[in-house]
Amino acid sequence: MKKLFTLLMLTGILTLTSVSTYAQDDTTADSEFVEESDTTAVEGDSLVVEEEVAEEPEPVVYEEEEPEQEASFHQRVKEQFIDGGPTFMGIVLLCLILGLAIAIERIIHLNLATTNVKKLLANVEDALNSGGVEAAKEVCKNTSGPVASIFVQGLMRMSEGIEMVEKSIIAYGSVEMGKLERGMVWISLFISLAPMLGFMGTVIGMIGAFDAIAEAGDVSPSLVAGGIKVALLTTVGGLIVAVILQLFYNYLVSKIDSLVNSMEDASISLVDILVKHNLSK
Repeated sequence: MKKLFTLLMLTGILTLTSVSTYAQDDTTADSEFVEESDTTAVEGDSLVVEEEVAEEPEPVVYEEEEPEQEASFHQRVKEQFIDGGPTFMGIVLLCLILGLAIAIERIIHLNLATTNVKKLLANVEDALNSGGVEAAKEVCKNTSGPVASIFVQGLMRMSEGIEMVEKSIIAYGSVEMGKLERGMVWISLFISLAPMLGFMGTVIGMIGAFDAIAEAGDVSPSLVAGGIKVALLTTVGGLIVAVILQLFYNYLVSKIDSLVNSMEDASISLVDILVKHNLSK
């Protein structure tokens, strides 16, 4: 009996041990499965997120096109000058440079020749009354301008009488007027020459266009365009030069006329002062 009871007890203990071991194995297996499933789920979620991120379209960035900078006035003039041809455009430009140089020199000279006539006459009269003719000569010699030069020539003939003073003033006034008009003929030449050169370039450009048509045997705009463009550019260049120089020329003419009128009025006033001085002696 005791052996049977002991055998049953051992059998039960072994059975319980095997059951507990199996239960532990099942628990471990379940936990590993859960961990694997969780890991798989996390990886699956990350893949979905990555796919979603990858599927999002990247924003298209449009590069702003920089506006084309307009060519400056200087660049446009330079391009048109080159297109017009260096031969005739260079000659027209030379006319402009020479004409402007002469005009600027004349403007400076005429401005320096301008004299305050009223002040000069007052000084001459005071010098005649205080120091005589010689004092008046010194006043005129120390004053610049054609009016003072005419006064010097008139005072130098004072001893020969009023008539000789008048003749001397008229003669030397013509000399001073010629000095004022010096260089004006060159400006007038360039005013006439510039458009003529432009028209010559026009004719030569048209001849080149017709030669191209004759060689090709067909009237094509591309053949004629080059010659016509040269023709028009040279004409425009010559006319622009003529207009600019004509403005300077007219200003100089008006300035010379003003100085000549001033010289004539001053000469008449000087004769009157000399007559009065002789009568007061």
